[in-house]
Amino acid sequence: MEILEAKMDSSSAILDKYTGHIARINKELKEALSSRVALVEDIGNHTLLGHGKRLRPLFFLLSCQLCDYQGKDAYRLSTIFEYLHAASLLHDDVVDNAENRRNRPSANHVWGNHAAVLEGDFLYSNASLIAVGSNNLLFLKRLTETAKQMAEGQIMELVHTDDWETSREEYMEIITAKTAALMSTACACGAMISGAENEAEQSLGQFGLNMGIAFQIMDDLLDYTSSEDVFGKPVGKDLKEGKITLPLIYTLPKIEASEGNRLENLFKNHQATEEDYRQLIGLVRSKGALDQIKDEARSYVDRAAGCLSKFPESPAKRGLLELNRFIVERKY
Repeated sequence: MEILEAKMDSSSAILDKYTGHIARINKELKEALSSRVALVEDIGNHTLLGHGKRLRPLFFLLSCQLCDYQGKDAYRLSTIFEYLHAASLLHDDVVDNAENRRNRPSANHVWGNHAAVLEGDFLYSNASLIAVGSNNLLFLKRLTETAKQMAEGQIMELVHTDDWETSREEYMEIITAKTAALMSTACACGAMISGAENEAEQSLGQFGLNMGIAFQIMDDLLDYTSSEDVFGKPVGKDLKEGKITLPLIYTLPKIEASEGNRLENLFKNHQATEEDYRQLIGLVRSKGALDQIKDEARSYVDRAAGCLSKFPESPAKRGLLELNRFIVERKY
């Protein structure tokens, strides 16, 4: 327990360095949530404010600093990436019938699916409106393409629900579209809005892409290893929602075919008991997949770090590299 707490403190200490940035991001988020419809603000406040690590806006801000952006609108523009992220979570929770998000009831659980979907639409529209204010067509185009890619990722994940034949390649395609694309865009847009050379934009985009892949791999690993209080959502949540992620993909070939078939039938037919869930989580933990996955996440983090090698040393570069390392060290 003391080791776990020390690691959590270490992870928190990294984010604590950015409390000034996060406070300004939160201020802009709250101001842009203004609506003549009270329910829009209620759901938005519940979904957005006071919760979340604000990683995507931070990646954008640090990328802006790395490329020497001097515009006064950086914090306002950074909210785009949190709005897009939050909108995707609202829609995701409806698809998954999720009851909890970030240690509190999910919006769809409190206000219903219809309200949650419409709030997600509002946040997507809000992000677009802020982006239009940049007067940068390429910036807007990149954001719109990313929103489209994220929706495709969510649909691909839906197609593979309860599909125990999902391959690693299909899994990687899903997480690249659903998660890594937005992190890539947050970093690349920092260069784009700064008017930096195309090489800088490409390098930051690849940095964010590899970091985003590592982030989702770790998120899926934590679903099998963390505790609900630390992780902010029930452990095994993905498994209960029929999401076939890397821990299960790597474990299935290591168990007896008859046992795998038995578990597959139970889960696909929604007949699995809590004991069946615990058994499958235990198998994932005991068959060596988790160490393999953590090594894989580290390889993407290393790849991401290499993408910044051509940038000169600066506080912004050090910050991006530190947050990159946080991806594999985090417990939540």
